[in-house]
Amino acid sequence: MTGSDHRTASRSTAPRSAPRFLVVLDADSTLIHDEVIELLAEEAGARQEVAEVTERAMRGELDFEQSLRERVKTLAGLPSSVFSRVGERITVTDGVPELIAGVHAAGGVVGVVSGGFHETLDPLGERLGLDHWRANRLEVVDGVLTGAVTGGVVDAEAKAAALRAWADQADIPLARTVAIGDGANDLRMMAVAGLAIAFNAKPKVRAEADVVIDRQDLSQVLPLLGLRG
Repeated sequence: MTGSDHRTASRSTAPRSAPRFLVVLDADSTLIHDEVIELLAEEAGARQEVAEVTERAMRGELDFEQSLRERVKTLAGLPSSVFSRVGERITVTDGVPELIAGVHAAGGVVGVVSGGFHETLDPLGERLGLDHWRANRLEVVDGVLTGAVTGGVVDAEAKAAALRAWADQADIPLARTVAIGDGANDLRMMAVAGLAIAFNAKPKVRAEADVVIDRQDLSQVLPLLGLRG
């Protein structure tokens, strides 16, 4: 963890020379193929109900924080062992290792900011070699999920704030930042970034992005940064 913000994790706080780029990705349906809240809800027998709410929230039809809290309520009573079971089912999007390696080779930084959960993002962040990640945290009491989140919710404004903070920490101008996402709660960070990329995105996000990528391969971002021919 870095600092006192329990929603942020980082591989290193050591100073870096100024990187060429900061690339910030959404997690669910971007960094990974899955919507983790739906995988968790399936364990509670509520996947269909939760998936419908998730779809509406990502289209921007519902307030994200309210919709998240409603969906998390369905998880009440699940044992904390559910995190490892769900983690085994998560599939990383094609091209993610290549994107991270390419940005790192050019001296850049990669972060993930998610409306999902630290409990599943932390192992991914470590395994993939991310520089930063931030997500919500589920409340667990006596080894059982309570159906609530602890601390503030990572919503659209929090995502934009994370991008700004990580850019400032690495002394990267916003013009050299890239935001990649698929849902309405990614729009604020995409508006802040120098380059906004809609990846397998909802119509509203596609309309506001600088670039649209429909092929499920995040290595396609590298040529946009001049890092691969």
